[in-house]
Amino acid sequence: MSYKVIVDSCGELTEDMKKSGLFETASLSMEVGGVRIIDDETFDQADFLRRVAASPECPKSSCPSPEEYMERYHCEADRVYAVTLSAELSGSYNSAELGRKLYKEEYGEKDIYIFNSRSASVGETLIAMKIQECEDRGMTFKEVIDTVERYIAGQNTYFVLETLDTLRKNGRLSGIKAIVASALNIKPVMGAKPEGIICQLGQARGMKRALAKMADHIIEDLEMPEEKILAISHCNCEERALEVQRMLLEKIHVKSSFIIDTAGISTMYASDGGIIVVI
Repeated sequence: MSYKVIVDSCGELTEDMKKSGLFETASLSMEVGGVRIIDDETFDQADFLRRVAASPECPKSSCPSPEEYMERYHCEADRVYAVTLSAELSGSYNSAELGRKLYKEEYGEKDIYIFNSRSASVGETLIAMKIQECEDRGMTFKEVIDTVERYIAGQNTYFVLETLDTLRKNGRLSGIKAIVASALNIKPVMGAKPEGIICQLGQARGMKRALAKMADHIIEDLEMPEEKILAISHCNCEERALEVQRMLLEKIHVKSSFIIDTAGISTMYASDGGIIVVI
């Protein structure tokens, strides 16, 4: 059976994933300084960060339309999976689901399933990789869905950002009260609850201590690390990402690990210097 995996553009695709022909991106878009930017292969991170720094307004994002998802489902693959940014943070999941209903009305029945990542960025990447692993093992459509949903339930997301302004101003930090003044150089250590809502795990003075505290949280929460892939995305701070990877791999043994640049939507929310870890 042939299959395709659609990942909304908050999730980064590795070079191997791009070359495989099995994965494609459903692009979100961003607006900054009155300019609309599509989060696709043309995205220029450096240019985007310059525009954000120069604009007095907070950048905003828009999810793919249901019609775009519908057309992406209309392909030769027998099975189609979509992986979206957490439904609690974006309309991408609902758009993908509506696209599935539109497809059924327009073209009839097909095996299509949408995974709510309850995460973002490399969390989506790892879920897409898990789908490929299940398909390569010859699982049925239902077995793939059940296995990947269990995987999502056991996945943990962590991040430390230089600033939480974009998340706050776009309403992504609802319910979080303890955000300390940036003048104190306090960096909150953030994570995602099982239902996909952002939460604060702790805080530390300065980025270096915050990253160390994040690493401590990851190690404390981690179960069966030898079966896990450690994924790190970074926004314009590769050395920082390498240091986080080093801190973790000194204390845990994982199946594999990779580091990747944030794509457009992740860049918008992580901001310059942000680090996201999913395992």
